[in-house]
Amino acid sequence: MDEISEILGPDGLLSRTIEGFTYRPQQLEMALSVGRILAQSGVFICEAGTGTGKTFAYLVPALLSGQKIIISTGTKNLQDQLFHRDLPLIRDALALPTNVALLKGRANYLCPHRLENTLAEGRLNSPEMVDQLMQIQRWAGKTRAGDIAELNDLPEDARIWPLVTSTSDNCLGQECPSLGSCHLLEARRRAQEADLVVINHHLLCADFALKEEGFGELLPAADGFIIDEAHQLPEVASNFFGTTVSGRQLQELVRDTDIEYLKEAGDLKEVPEQTARLSKAVRDLRLTFGLDIRRGSWSELAGNARILSALEAVRSALEKLSELLQLMQGRGKGLESCLVRCQKLSGDLTKLCQAESEEEIRWFETQRQSFRLNLTPMEISGLFRSRMERYRGSWVFTSATLAVGESFRHFQQQLGLDDAQSALWGSPFDYPRQALWYLPRGLPEPSSPEYTAAVVEEAVPLLESSRGRAFMLFTSHRALREAAELLQGRVDFPLLVQGSAPKVELLNRFREHGNAVLLGTASFWEGVDVRGDALSCVIIDKLPFASPGDPVLQARISALRKRGGNPFLEFQVPQAAIALKQGAGRLIRDVNDRGVLVICDRRLLKRGYGQTFLDSLPPMARTRELADVKLFYHEIERSKQAL
Repeated sequence: MDEISEILGPDGLLSRTIEGFTYRPQQLEMALSVGRILAQSGVFICEAGTGTGKTFAYLVPALLSGQKIIISTGTKNLQDQLFHRDLPLIRDALALPTNVALLKGRANYLCPHRLENTLAEGRLNSPEMVDQLMQIQRWAGKTRAGDIAELNDLPEDARIWPLVTSTSDNCLGQECPSLGSCHLLEARRRAQEADLVVINHHLLCADFALKEEGFGELLPAADGFIIDEAHQLPEVASNFFGTTVSGRQLQELVRDTDIEYLKEAGDLKEVPEQTARLSKAVRDLRLTFGLDIRRGSWSELAGNARILSALEAVRSALEKLSELLQLMQGRGKGLESCLVRCQKLSGDLTKLCQAESEEEIRWFETQRQSFRLNLTPMEISGLFRSRMERYRGSWVFTSATLAVGESFRHFQQQLGLDDAQSALWGSPFDYPRQALWYLPRGLPEPSSPEYTAAVVEEAVPLLESSRGRAFMLFTSHRALREAAELLQGRVDFPLLVQGSAPKVELLNRFREHGNAVLLGTASFWEGVDVRGDALSCVIIDKLPFASPGDPVLQARISALRKRGGNPFLEFQVPQAAIALKQGAGRLIRDVNDRGVLVICDRRLLKRGYGQTFLDSLPPMARTRELADVKLFYHEIERSKQAL
């Protein structure tokens, strides 16, 4: 504990060795608490407000502990930032020879075998994909890690990636002819040997759900687990503890079976004929859902004879393909892998089509050219807790947004962490001086058809006062599109709209312009860090309640109601309060930032539950007068001129 204080204290090591480092008592207190839990074992939940420096607060005790520590982050971007920026900075400052490793899911690593197959097959859908494949082939000869994030020029969602990376379904494992050059195997080997491993929640939950063999050898060896951005974990875990069959999985099975058949057999023409039937059945099933991109309850399918018939056609085609692949057992490992995948997909689809139990939620979602059929557990608290207890060691769950008000009850109930220790540290920022919270008067009810137009009318003078430099955050894509149309020609600042370019590119443009207005939905509410003058205003259209039409939410509401609970106050309000904290947290990112948070939803003051949201927001000065907003910006400009 003394060593932690000497490193993070007022005149500590980091203040002398890291430029710009500032002592924060909240950071030191958190580091001491994390150090104690790692030394004593146990479960610890903590919220550290924006600006606390929670990353350093857990890295310092983790590196000093001498234990094997696994750190899990919410996204791959945060994982890369932690491993490539924050971790080397602290490790170098402490002059520790700690062996560290970065480990991602298998789909993040180039698969030499699948790259070779794709090059040999020579059947790609577009010139763009051919160009991308050539780029990947050139990179493959140079890369050491095989991490596809190294290829910045290719989008994460490029259609070429599934053809040159593997999944747990199509990986040949120890039978792969390219095993000696497997990047995933090498990454796992480094992780096994490392003292500190950085992973992400998807990988953690994949292991918990026992969906990936091999990585499971890593977790039991760890002495401590630190879960950053822990507010994202319940949703990720829910997805992994369920069952999914997607159109993409089925079409990839078709493609891989065709390739392996040509390589390893070629004398049973019924196989390519059957894969063609399966491919057509999958496309036909997608068409029966209609053209809309949507999510719906399984009950919507029960009365639709066309969809049920199309589902049965896919299931029948899978079973027939399985029978044919069984006839060719022993011909090659590639075909045997396809048989295992075919049998698993057939079993999962049969499971999805069975009668629904009260412990499960069945639902579907459609994408532009595909679909996903899902089975999600109603609750995961028991499942998650039982998996945690398999691994001895300490657990730390942290985020800037875990508490509702000052209570962690909602988060604890979701993951079964009832006996955990907890602590909350507020932000070191001077919110009453740095920020102003504004709720406009006279706006209609959020359910009104004229609501978004009224928000835009209110936003125009605000944007003039802030001179652009604003995020406008919306709770729906429909509202985003409407606002984007209404703002055209109304303001003289660059308009950046989500969907018009990749997220990273939009953020780079926002910073470069210095006076832009960025319109975004869910993905811009969190994990976005814009410091300085470029962002001086955040406008939020509505309280971020989850869509009432969401099938998973509907099922959980119904289950809570059956148990005599109040789903609105016990589940929907806490979820929305945490989401609002995330959105509001975009505004002040540094001790020198100043700005206005605008929340347009009158329910904050008109409904009893509004106080829950207000208690979860930082302690900003508050007003309902536009004149106060204008004065606030005027004083900012005057203070700049004085400097």
